[in-house]
Amino acid sequence: MEQAREIHLVLDRLRSAYNVGNIFRIAEAVGAKEVIACGYTAAPPHPKLEKTAMGADKLVPCRTMASSAEAVRTLRNEGVKCIVAAEIVPGKSVFAWDYEYTFPMALVLGNEALGVSPETLELCDGIVELPMAGRKESINVGNAAAAILYAVVAKIRMKEAK
Repeated sequence: MEQAREIHLVLDRLRSAYNVGNIFRIAEAVGAKEVIACGYTAAPPHPKLEKTAMGADKLVPCRTMASSAEAVRTLRNEGVKCIVAAEIVPGKSVFAWDYEYTFPMALVLGNEALGVSPETLELCDGIVELPMAGRKESINVGNAAAAILYAVVAKIRMKEAK
């Protein structure tokens, strides 16, 4: 992805190193600029992460920060214009494909059980979600990352095709 389409991924206290590895693969596939592992999120080098990343952890830069709020503040200071969280918040979140992304951007992905921290949600420009038609109100964080990132990529490509 060209510089104007810069995407950063912020991982907020993800419990599963396997999920983190999966997200590295998705990050590499869409040309993300970096992954920021926050809190106790596994970061390279890590054997479980490496297993599912299949080498993507060596291709996508990673830095670590104490919290996702720190990561969001740091990205703002570095010029990231649009920071969105993936979370279902009635009355606040919109479907991922309806959001008007600007670049550079960051996507914050939250803990598998707790979601994105409330402090970080307050710092974000918007909140995106995926529709949930079943009884569960969430899907695997790696799957959510893939669906949202490809919604972003599709929006980019549709705009560029016009």
